[in-house]
Amino acid sequence: MSDRTLTLDYAARYLRRRALTTDDGTRIIIDLPEARLLHDGEVIDCGDTLVTIRAAEEDLLAITGEALPRIAWHIGNRHTPCQVEDARLLIQSDPVLRGMLEKLGATVREVCEPFHPEGGAYGHGRTHGHSHSHDPQADPDAHLHAYD
Repeated sequence: MSDRTLTLDYAARYLRRRALTTDDGTRIIIDLPEARLLHDGEVIDCGDTLVTIRAAEEDLLAITGEALPRIAWHIGNRHTPCQVEDARLLIQSDPVLRGMLEKLGATVREVCEPFHPEGGAYGHGRTHGHSHSHDPQADPDAHLHAYD
């Protein structure tokens, strides 16, 4: 059995079944029982190949400020995936959200690094909007994982 790595951004790490190309150019098929977020360092058994998932660097906004809990509330109120750290929040780059956050008094700067947002409150591993349905037809994020 050979070992490979697969580097994917946050949106691409949410999948169920998909043909992909590993970092060394090997074609693989990931076939999971259900759609879910793959985490950095997780190892997936693809039959004759073990694949270690790596979180790709992506364009993010690093948010700091004195009112970080209040700012986090506004981000959560928009169902925006957010990586929560002690001294900062990270979200995917979005000019509309950036403007809103700066109006709230946040300091916002652009960074490029792996993104590890908090999982959903209901254990889904990603934010799913207002729907709490387990029906994939009702998934408001369907456009993010149309090839699952």
